[in-house]
Amino acid sequence: MTIAADLAAFATNTTYDDLPPLAIKYAKVIVASTVASAAMGCDIGSANAFRAMARERGGTPQASIWFDNGPNLPVMDAGRTNAMMCDAAASDDTDLSGSGHVGNVTSTSAIAMAEREHASGRAVIEGIAIGYEIANRIGRRSRSSEVGFHAGVMTIFGATVAAAKVARLSTEQMTHAISLAATSIGGNGVAANTSWAREYDAGIASTLAFTAVSAAANGFTSETRVFEMPRGYFDVFRGHDLETIGQDFGKTWGIVEDLAIKLMPGTWAYQSLAEAAATAAAEGKVTPDQVAKISVSGRAFGGGHMVYRPTDLIGVAHSLPYMLAGAIVDGGYSWGHAEPAKYMDPVIGRLQDLVVGEDEASPYAKRGGGSVTITTTDGRVYSSTMEAPKGSGPRGIEWSDIDYKYHSLFPLSHLATDRMEASLDVIHGLEDAKDVAELTSLLHP
Repeated sequence: MTIAADLAAFATNTTYDDLPPLAIKYAKVIVASTVASAAMGCDIGSANAFRAMARERGGTPQASIWFDNGPNLPVMDAGRTNAMMCDAAASDDTDLSGSGHVGNVTSTSAIAMAEREHASGRAVIEGIAIGYEIANRIGRRSRSSEVGFHAGVMTIFGATVAAAKVARLSTEQMTHAISLAATSIGGNGVAANTSWAREYDAGIASTLAFTAVSAAANGFTSETRVFEMPRGYFDVFRGHDLETIGQDFGKTWGIVEDLAIKLMPGTWAYQSLAEAAATAAAEGKVTPDQVAKISVSGRAFGGGHMVYRPTDLIGVAHSLPYMLAGAIVDGGYSWGHAEPAKYMDPVIGRLQDLVVGEDEASPYAKRGGGSVTITTTDGRVYSSTMEAPKGSGPRGIEWSDIDYKYHSLFPLSHLATDRMEASLDVIHGLEDAKDVAELTSLLHP
């Protein structure tokens, strides 16, 4: 058995009935988060560009673009445009082990394919949970960022497996789809932090995932040893612990252990730090004018994330100083901090200049955790540590937080309030939907 064949066997032989309750819940959580994130990103320039490209191409009506009143389009164009919208606002999800936005492209691919196939909500949940598992197992065993690649090199597997699962590919076809995905994806990590290349990566991962699934379904074959060969996938992306990649299938679930839903805008690795900053300030009853220094220990702080005084949403998404300052000034960091009135606030700007990164990384950094210490002008010191972000597997994900995110962001889609409540109700009970159209029909004017 090759690695690709081993992963494919698990993916095709596992069904909805094999999923633990938390995997089912978190798959639905991903759908809610993804739709909300797409609503926030639907009017961003990058999403508009992909929507226009899809409309220009036209084609067989198979699936829908969310928040759009045009006709249905080929599954690839609909899926990638929805993935782009979700990723554009930097408000989607993250896998704590692989640092990739797995849930976004996995759920948009599963839903688009389910529209084409008239598949049920259970099929979507099944595709998301199993697709996430394959992407997680590959992502946690590679170090793509060390060789300059963005995390699309792991998210493509979630999208591929989810779409292939919904389309009911055989084990052999699934093997080739996964192998083709391994040869398909790239993406410069530095460019992704500073431009629309970030969400472009999601669009390309989705496009190539659908291409791999379609090719395999039509009999296209590939080198199934692509993961373990010299100069193969794991050789290129510094793979490790490959002997355990197929262990404990069905006993551990990446979607349960490693899923982190963003409950505020911005890079996932710094969400717990924003929470820590607000907590330290509250415990010391520190006002903005009393702050002399803000020290932070989390992941290694490269120039791509120590962005001071951002002036647009891309900068906001990658600005640790802004997130900490905003959290201290306003008693917490929220969706409202993505607005110009907040990131141009002079009080928040002054506090950003006081943020310094510690040389030593936090012991909780790999799980998105860290510490923040506030020193006041009169010498008082207050610290707070968060071991993982709120809304993540290690801390548990609550529907109340997801519902709040949905209610905060869905109105940005310009759809009526009754569509918001009705669609959220369908997501909560997605396993009961006979056809995914029960959800997607509510995501249009």
